[in-house]
Amino acid sequence: MKAIGIDIGTTTISAVVLDDVQEKVLDARTIENGSFIHTEHEWERIQDVDIIIEKAKNVLDELLQLHPDAAAIGLTGQMHGILYVDSQGKCCSPLYTWQDQRGNLTQFDGLSLVEWIRQQSGAQVFTGYGLVTYLYQCKKGLLPEKGVSFCTISDYLGMVMTGRKEPLLHISMASSLGFFDGRKKEFQKDKLNRLGMHTDVLPKVSDAFSVIGTYQGRPVTIAIGDNQASFLGAVGFQKNTVLLNVGTGAQVSVMSDRFFETDGIEARPLTEDKFLLAGSSLCGGRAYAILENFFRSYMVAAGFEDTAQYDIMEKLAGKGIKMQDGMVVTTTFNGTRTDPALRGSIGNISKDNFTPQSLIYGVLRGIAGELYDMFEVIQKHTGIKADELIASGNGVRKNTVLQYIFEEMFGASLHLAKYKEEAASGAAISSLYKRKRAE
Repeated sequence: MKAIGIDIGTTTISAVVLDDVQEKVLDARTIENGSFIHTEHEWERIQDVDIIIEKAKNVLDELLQLHPDAAAIGLTGQMHGILYVDSQGKCCSPLYTWQDQRGNLTQFDGLSLVEWIRQQSGAQVFTGYGLVTYLYQCKKGLLPEKGVSFCTISDYLGMVMTGRKEPLLHISMASSLGFFDGRKKEFQKDKLNRLGMHTDVLPKVSDAFSVIGTYQGRPVTIAIGDNQASFLGAVGFQKNTVLLNVGTGAQVSVMSDRFFETDGIEARPLTEDKFLLAGSSLCGGRAYAILENFFRSYMVAAGFEDTAQYDIMEKLAGKGIKMQDGMVVTTTFNGTRTDPALRGSIGNISKDNFTPQSLIYGVLRGIAGELYDMFEVIQKHTGIKADELIASGNGVRKNTVLQYIFEEMFGASLHLAKYKEEAASGAAISSLYKRKRAE
């Protein structure tokens, strides 16, 4: 059976046609999102909703024309960010993305809003989370006049496609907004009330891969979080299988039958009875890009052409594998979620290992080490094993040395995810989930 999955990312919009019988992507499209709105505030990261919806629908319509036998449509996209809708289900604001920094502005008695929230309620939330954005606008009197509720961009695409007037969020999307009880699968209304928020604006929530309506006669499934969609697209429902995603950031995820959270580890709802335990590093693949820029800047200063250095870096990293006593690099260049002020470091430098290959290899081990440390915490408290590793994201797909490091560190074999468009493929899989369970 064919299904179409759409992934609205921050920088790109992707769509696939997936054949679940052949386990094959038959067709795929990726286009630039290109919807960021430039404002006078450096901390503000917002996007034009109309541009995104038009582009997503155009891609979808093209694939439906080419594959009229597609039986279902699944949705996913960037998490955390929100847009406001009016009483008719029409958007009345820009999309306030997960990159938005207003929650870190020190405008509340010398504290940022995130710090104030933690002080007042103990809630662990971060800037860019939808409910942090909402509380900021609420306190500053900046809420859209017509706004009666809010949702993510993928949820809104579903509303436009099906004509829904009220948002319905899957627990994977709802939990990404903050102030969400993963065990009870509901918003923490008591904490929000104490912070002065009117909770009647909260969207409705479902823990099932519900059908929210139809588009051109095909059922459209509720939008799921891009992390959950990527897991489904790469791993499916395999137990003791670890997903390692290295892109701009980096993330380790594993499926669990029970809820577990601690510092740096989130339990993200997946289905009615399953969770994803996930740890994220803020720098991840960006650490390698920073290093590439370091070498590139030197080459330009030395009078050479401004060209990418990744091929040379990978060759040198291969030589770094053989070093017995290399540099030790901590790649927390952007801090961590629990300690944003933390910075990276380079240690164990000697006269013998102070070489480009040792530094490059050290950065790759640092990227892998952050994820492995998080998995060790999960394993210690849940007993989940790493029988197999699945790797996704260009940061690891294109780097064989990093793949080797992961295998050595986790003590398990690594395979690349079968679908390159993991999130869009996972959205397609979610649209077929109920039918597959019924068979």
